[in-house]
Amino acid sequence: MKIFAIGMNYALHNKELHDTLSKPEEPVVFTKADSALLKDHKPFFIPDHMGRIDHEGEIVVRISRLGKSIPEKFARRYYDAVTVGVDFTARDLQSRLRAKGHPWETCKGFDGSAVIGDWKELGEHDDVQRIRFSLAINGKTVQQGFTGDMLYRVDELIAYISRFFTLKTGDLLYTGTPAGVGPVRIDDRIEGFIEDEKVLDFVCK
Repeated sequence: MKIFAIGMNYALHNKELHDTLSKPEEPVVFTKADSALLKDHKPFFIPDHMGRIDHEGEIVVRISRLGKSIPEKFARRYYDAVTVGVDFTARDLQSRLRAKGHPWETCKGFDGSAVIGDWKELGEHDDVQRIRFSLAINGKTVQQGFTGDMLYRVDELIAYISRFFTLKTGDLLYTGTPAGVGPVRIDDRIEGFIEDEKVLDFVCK
């Protein structure tokens, strides 16, 4: 099982972190280790040696078929469900790595940093680019997104990633976070919603 994630896929998030609204020339793709996966509403243990840890709520897509070099027009055949996930990011560490031009794995792929909620099956006529989602901390909404605002659509991402990696059943695609990212603290309760349906619920310890 592979975990793919996309950076800089919502313009307003790019503005808050990078002071730009521009679209990257190509999708920004990174991976997380399989040990990063956190599911079944289990608690997230904040690592105390990595500095500030930010939440990045986003829509996660579940790959349902084996595929390589998938044409964009056929990409919809290769995923079957979505949920809300959290791409936890060690922000201080990320800043240091970026300044040195180093890879992101340690700030993005550490244990427990890829949280997923309960899967919501996609019907034949459901449009993955018309999903509204949100993330709340301690009952207060901190992030709201609409997949139609993605700079690179899900089908484009699958076509692009499959040029480099063979996609397999059960692989996950984190599609990018909207604006509103921020730090988490011990005892925070994090909830994720697709429309009005809660699909994610866990606490930080």
